[in-house]
Formats: sequence, C-alpha cells, structure tokens
Amino acid sequence: MKRVLVTGAAGSLGLLVIKYLLSEGKYEVTALDLRNKLTNRQLKRYKKRINIIYGDIADTALMEELVREHDIIIHLASVMPPLGELNKRLGEIVEYSGTENIIKAINYYNSDCFLIYASTTSLTDKEKFSNKDKINEKTLNNYATNKYNTENLIKRKLKNYSIIRLPLILNNVLHDPFMYNIKKSSIVSYVTNVDAAYAFVKAIDYKKEINKKTYNIMSEKPILYDKLLKKILINCGISFKYIIGRVFLEKNFYSPIIVDNDLEQVIDYKYDSLNKYLRRLKRVGKKRYIRKFLAKPLIWLKNKE
Repeated sequence: MKRVLVTGAAGSLGLLVIKYLLSEGKYEVTALDLRNKLTNRQLKRYKKRINIIYGDIADTALMEELVREHDIIIHLASVMPPLGELNKRLGEIVEYSGTENIIKAINYYNSDCFLIYASTTSLTDKEKFSNKDKINEKTLNNYATNKYNTENLIKRKLKNYSIIRLPLILNNVLHDPFMYNIKKSSIVSYVTNVDAAYAFVKAIDYKKEINKKTYNIMSEKPILYDKLLKKILINCGISFKYIIGRVFLEKNFYSPIIVDNDLEQVIDYKYDSLNKYLRRLKRVGKKRYIRKFLAKPLIWLKNKE
C-alpha cells in the first residue's frame, strides 16, 4: 500500500484530496497541518482512518522524518491571498522555505519519493496563459512570486515531481476571500474544488507520464467573472468575506484563460461542473434568508450594468 503525505491537509482542497485518497482504497494517508481549533475540527472526522500530524513544514526534523516514511507527497500547504499579500515573509517561509525542507529531505533520505506540487496560473496579468509563455517576474504579486520561485526550485533540485497549476478554485465562498480578489471585468478560467482534488489524486497513477512536467488545469470554458459573482450571490447570498474582498482588497489575483490543458490528455479528472458546484452552494445558502435578501440590490445592479 502506497503511503501518501498531504500537506495543508485541513484546507478545503486538502480535505477533498483525503476523501478521494481514501475512496481509492489503496493508500495509507498522513495529513499534515498546523494545530488550531479549525484544523482540529476539520480533520477529526478522519482520525480513525488516517494518520494526523500537527506540525510545520518549516520544521526540518519533522519533514525529514515524514519524507522518509512516504512514497508520494501532495504538497498543498500555502499562504493564500490576501494573507500572502499582506505578509510577504510568511509566504516565503511556508511556500519556498517549507518546500526547500521537503526537497532536501527527499534528496538525502528518499530519492524515489514523488512530489506533486500545487502552483497557480496567476503568473501573468495577461488575458491568456500557456505553459510556453515566458513569465515576467516584475508583474507578479507576492503570492505568485513565491509560487514561481518554488516551481523553479523544484525543477532544479528534484528528479521525481509534477507541478499542477490551479486557476481560480470554486471552493467554500464563506471561507475563501481570495475568490473575490479579481477584477469583475476579467474573463477567468476556473476549476471546481472537486475536479482539482481528483486531479491530484489521479495524478499518482500516472507518475511516469507526468514526471518532470508542469500542467495548467481548468474545469470548463472560461466565464466573465462578474457573471460568476452574480451566480454566487443568487445561490448563497452576501457574506462578510464577499464585502471584505470586493470593497477593501486590491484586485490583483489573476486567473487567465488557459490555452493548454495537457493534463486532460493524460488524466480524466473532469467529473464536476459549474452547475453542480452552484447546486452545492445553493444547499449552503438554503437557510441564509437575510443574506440572500441583502444580496438582491447587488444582483439588480449587476443586471443593470
């Protein structure tokens, strides 16, 4: 039975990755995340089925021990916007230095360990993005800079890896303010949390095919971001995260149109859709009567624009 380590395991994407790993029935799973009330609550549902480790990927001794014991690492730990923008040093520690710890441990103690790294397509402010495009580092925000530098570190130092770049992830709109950190006039590519998690899990079966390669992924055709916001408001209502994101945060998260989706040619990971995601969102918003009522003026304004 292959042993899989998931970093950032208590995040929305990490929890789904664990769910799909367990559903495969062929993996021994270890979840790694920082200990706090939220991570305790999120991971306790799996405590009898997986190994739960509370710790920091910046802890060199811990990562050496964990890397020795695992065949695959799905590396999701990250400092997402807006925190990654507000605290540049924290992003560097988690993203770059943490990954450097993993890489050193692999090279010293377990060279056959396969790393699957979650990066971002937010590496350009242009309308379209391809793997062949040259990255202009001067245009990158802190979050994208840390991702790009970490990608290059992985490519230089490892022999067994794959990098999967994620666009806007349609996730829990009540907890992920970065979803609102985009210009409303943008045409965006997106991936649902379900398809993203499934892509990481199925990637394990195709290690040889995807080794030393970088992929951009997406679920369906791009959509006008303002139209997507309207759908979110209709189904879930307004939230504090929405207000903070749309009013106070700089709109510097990019999710350009993906012109190459090569991973789809290797892995059949697309099982979800925007409509299915919105139906799940509708269930979340079922009892949010006041918030949905307060969202109506915003929806009206968007219809008038």
